Amino acid sequence: MYEHLSNVRVRYAEADPMNVVYYGNYAQYFEVARVESLRALGISYKEIEEMGIMLPVVELNIKYLRPAKYDDLLTMKTMIKTLPTDHKIQFDQEIFNEDGKLLTIGVVKLYFMDNKLGNKVNMPEFLKQKLAPYFS
Repeated sequence: MYEHLSNVRVRYAEADPMNVVYYGNYAQYFEVARVESLRALGISYKEIEEMGIMLPVVELNIKYLRPAKYDDLLTMKTMIKTLPTDHKIQFDQEIFNEDGKLLTIGVVKLYFMDNKLGNKVNMPEFLKQKLAPYFS
């Protein structure tokens, strides 16, 4: 299993008048964490896109357990629990507050797609090689 931790501080614009993070912002937090988890492997979304592969989100499930608030420093755990063998990749994600309390759980599924043709393609071999050591 591949696991990566990243942080984000809740900005004023992301909270409602009660200083609670607006629910729609969690999708952006999950995206930041996914991008950073790949960057930690030495891969950027930009490089993947330059290869002609896009990664559209095809499913997003979020469970809200506790609220995050303005100025909280959040820890985002991103996990790839299964090595992809085809066109799909799933990221299991969790967000914790500074006290270590679990706030939010998310599951995000993406497809590898050929940018020009719009067809599903298998995960690029270079990405598979970067992830493989975590699944041996």
